[in-house]
Amino acid sequence: MILKSFKIFFCLLITILSFTTLKCEEKIDIWKNTTKDKNKNEISIKKENENKIDFEKILKSSDKKTIVENDIINEEQEIQIFGIYDPAEYNFSLNMWSSTRAEDVRASIKRIKKINLSKTSNEILENILLSFSYPPIGMQEKEFVKLKVDWLIENNRSDLIEMFLKQNKEFEGKKKAVQYLVDENIANADLKAGCDKIEFIDTTIKDSYLEKFKIYCLVFNKKKSQAQLLLDLLREQQQSDNFFDDKINFLLGISNKTTDKINEENLLNFYLSSITIKDFSYTPSKKTKKEIWKYLNAANLINLEDLSDKNKIKDLEQAANAGQVDEQLIFNIYKQIPFSLSNLINAKNLYQTYEGLEARSLIYQKYLLSEDASSKVEYLFILEDLFKKDNLSKVFKKKLSDNLKEVDLKKIPKKYLEEIDRRVLSDEELNIGKVKYNDKILHQSKIIKFYIEKEEEKKIQKDIDKIFRKISKNKKYFYSAKDLALVDALSKDGFKIPQTFKRDELVKKYIVPKNLLQLIEKKQNAFLALKIVEIIGEDEPYQLDPETIYFVTNLLNEMGLIEIRNKILISALPQRV
Repeated sequence: MILKSFKIFFCLLITILSFTTLKCEEKIDIWKNTTKDKNKNEISIKKENENKIDFEKILKSSDKKTIVENDIINEEQEIQIFGIYDPAEYNFSLNMWSSTRAEDVRASIKRIKKINLSKTSNEILENILLSFSYPPIGMQEKEFVKLKVDWLIENNRSDLIEMFLKQNKEFEGKKKAVQYLVDENIANADLKAGCDKIEFIDTTIKDSYLEKFKIYCLVFNKKKSQAQLLLDLLREQQQSDNFFDDKINFLLGISNKTTDKINEENLLNFYLSSITIKDFSYTPSKKTKKEIWKYLNAANLINLEDLSDKNKIKDLEQAANAGQVDEQLIFNIYKQIPFSLSNLINAKNLYQTYEGLEARSLIYQKYLLSEDASSKVEYLFILEDLFKKDNLSKVFKKKLSDNLKEVDLKKIPKKYLEEIDRRVLSDEELNIGKVKYNDKILHQSKIIKFYIEKEEEKKIQKDIDKIFRKISKNKKYFYSAKDLALVDALSKDGFKIPQTFKRDELVKKYIVPKNLLQLIEKKQNAFLALKIVEIIGEDEPYQLDPETIYFVTNLLNEMGLIEIRNKILISALPQRV
C-alpha cells in the first residue's frame, strides 16, 4: 500500500512540475528574430502596439508563414513574401489576403484587366498588389508573385520593376522581369541606361539572352578583355551562337567583316544588326514585333520614301494605334500625300470617294489649310469619324484634343460647344485644378483642409463647430451624400461632430451593398479594396455619383483603410477651378 501510494504521489508530482514548466515558459515577441519552439502551433505574444508592425524586422525573421490572430501566432508552411511596400503604409497587414480565396482574387483581377482604369484606380490597385503579404487561400507563392510581376510588365512600370528587383532577391519570374527592363531600354534606344541594369543579372539567373546582353554592355563600356572572357565562357557552356559571336567579334575588332543579315529573333539581335550593318535599312510589317517597332521609332530608323506604298503606311498606322510608333509620324505622312488643288478645294464633298488612308490625308490637309474656326472643328470631327471607321481611334485621340484646345470658342457655333467639351481630354489628368473652398457647402468647406493641406486638428475642430453653426441657421440646407461621407471620415478620425447633425436619419437614405458588407465581416480588407477598384473603374472619384462616394468611403472607414479613403475624398469632395 505504501509503495502504491508513493507511486501515485510521484506521478502527481511529475504532472504538477510539467504543468508549471509550461505555464512559466517565456513569452516571445514575434518581431524579434528569436529562436522559436517549432513544435508549438500557438505562442502567446506581448505587443507594444497592436496596430503597428515593425516591418523591417518581420522580413528578416523566419520564412514560416505567420498568421497573427488575437495575439496568437500560428506557424504553418514555409513561405516567402514578395512586394515593394510596407502594408502598414496603406493600413494593411501581412495577412491582408489570408481570409480570401484564390479563385475570388483571380476572378476580380480578370475583370479589372478588361477595364481602362483611371489614375486613382491604378494607384489603389498598385498599393494593394505590391504590398508585402502572404498569398490568398489556395494560391501558391509562385502564382502570387507571378501575378505581381505580370501586372508590372503589362502596365509598363519599369520604375517599380527596378524597386521590386532591389527588394526581392530571388523569386519566380525574376528572369522575365530583368529581360523586360533590358528590352525596354533597348527599345527606347537608351543602351547606357540599359547597361546600368546588368546589376540585376546575378548568379540566381541562368539565361543566355541576358548573359549576351551583359557581354555587349562590357563592349559598350569599352571593357573588351572582360567581354572576351565572358564570351569564351558562354561558348564553353554552348550558350552562344554564330550570329552573336560574329557581331561581338566585329565590335571587338577581332574581325573586320560581319553578316549583313538582319536578325529579328529577339530585340538584342535586331539592335546588333542595326549598329553593325552599313547603311542599315529595314521596312517593318504587320508581323514586326512590338518592341522592334518601338526601337525603330526611338532610334529614328523609320524612313518611308515611297509614299505610294499604301500597305506600309497602313502598317505604320496600326503600329501608331498600338502605341508602338509616335502618332506625329502618321500626320507627317498625311501632309506629304499629293492631291490636286481642285480636290483640296472640294475635300468636303470628295473625301467619301477615297479609301480610308487617302480620305484621312485629304481631310487633314484641308484642316491645315482652313482658317475659319468653325470649319476647322468640322474637319476635326470628320477626321475623328474616319479614324473610328478603321479602328484607329487611339492615333487621333490626343491629336483631336490638342487641336480643339487651340480653337477660339468665341467663334464656334453653340451646337459644337458641348461636343468639343466632351472630346477635349481633361487637364485633370495632369492638374486637377486649384481647390476653391466654399463654407456654404459642408463638403466643400475649409474643413477639408485637414485632408488636402494637412491642417492641424485644433484649427479643423474650430472650423467644424463654426461651419456647422452657420449651416444649421440655413433651414433650407440639404445634407448631401458627400456631406455624410465627410462627416463619417471626420468622426472616424477623432473629431467631435455637433449633436445638431442627425446622422442616423440621413444614413437611412443610403444603402451599402450587402455583398461588400460581408467582406468586412470576414475581414477581407485587401479583397474589399480590390472590389472598390472595380467600382471606381475608369472614373476618377470626383466623377462618381454622391451615393457611390458615400458607400465606398463608408466601407473603407469600417475596414480602417484610411489612406485609400483619403485618396478618394481628396478627389471627390472639393470644388476645383
